[in-house]
Amino acid sequence: ALRMRRKCFFANQLSTQKGMVALAHLRWKQMTSKQTREGHLLQRPEFMTGMVTEMDTPLATPCNIQICEVTCDSFRIMWDMTPEDSARATHFFIDLSRKESRDPNRFKHRDVPTKLVAKAVPLPMAVRGHWFLSPRTMYCVAVQTAVRQADGDYLVSEWSQVVEFCTGDYAMEHLQQLLDKAKGSAVRLLKFSVFYRNQHPEYFDYVRSECGGLMRPALKDISGSHGSPINGKLQGVFFSCNTEFDTGLPPRDSPYGPLRFQIPAGHLLNPNISLYFADFYCMYTAYHYVVLVLAPVGSEGDTFCRTRLPMLDLASNPFLTYAAPQRPGEEPLYCHASDVILEVLFTEPVPLDRGSVEQISGHHQLMSLTTANAKKDPSCKVCNISVGR
Repeated sequence: ALRMRRKCFFANQLSTQKGMVALAHLRWKQMTSKQTREGHLLQRPEFMTGMVTEMDTPLATPCNIQICEVTCDSFRIMWDMTPEDSARATHFFIDLSRKESRDPNRFKHRDVPTKLVAKAVPLPMAVRGHWFLSPRTMYCVAVQTAVRQADGDYLVSEWSQVVEFCTGDYAMEHLQQLLDKAKGSAVRLLKFSVFYRNQHPEYFDYVRSECGGLMRPALKDISGSHGSPINGKLQGVFFSCNTEFDTGLPPRDSPYGPLRFQIPAGHLLNPNISLYFADFYCMYTAYHYVVLVLAPVGSEGDTFCRTRLPMLDLASNPFLTYAAPQRPGEEPLYCHASDVILEVLFTEPVPLDRGSVEQISGHHQLMSLTTANAKKDPSCKVCNISVGR
């Protein structure tokens, strides 16, 4: 009995000492955290020397960061971890920001609510969300591994190296969503007979003197949806075909220049041409723009578009149609959507001698009304889809 009482006494003493040491260890950690933030460094008390537990063992710095399966609004990330860290880690901290506006002072673990925090999952880990990822945008990313401790604090690794990557264009499924939205805005079709292109006199002088009379394709600018696959990648010559409702003729005014080149519609729109949908956007206005691509079948432009853009049926679509003659002597019928403004990109050179250049009867409006490099309204519910803008 005496032996049992002594055993219980020493056990209680040992338990009390362990509890006191654990409490002192916790208080020391809290003081260290506070003093370190204030620029001071505390030494571990002598009685705690050698008392490093598994939870205190530092986590290795994540290395060999790899980004894969990048889309317009998602990516997968993976890195190398030791087997011990893989077994211990409870959370991953992801520091993600646009490259051009990156703050060099990355967040500390106490600020994790402002960043991406994820429970530890098998790698590669998917990161997705159109609310913080945009198409065709350079991002910087770094990671920490972390162990959530009993007191709610995190034991964290050092930050990994920073890795840069660029998100992708809209995929075909995203463009199909955009096409479905555009169809809702294109209700009525009107007849037309010519495509036209307005420019300044200097442009046409240059075409005649330096280009052999050919209007050569130029690289598409970045106007419209940021994720459109043709922006900055596909070359072409832009034309319009919208007409005034009361006259059936092209509008008298233009913001692009006082001279207008007109070409019969059949030269650009016929059974040997492929028609593609490329974009649907607005510029903080009530009216919307639809961008279409016309590419001769089998051409380089046709090859580019075939795997990237939805193809439209020439005879049956809500934007731009061609109807073959029904009887000998009849002319083909061409129609355009009247409820949206069409921007038609033809992917091959167009000779000036196929049409005519004339002065417009109206006024040359301000260039501020053009769509050159225009930014899409990201808040418009009519022309935005639930992926990166």
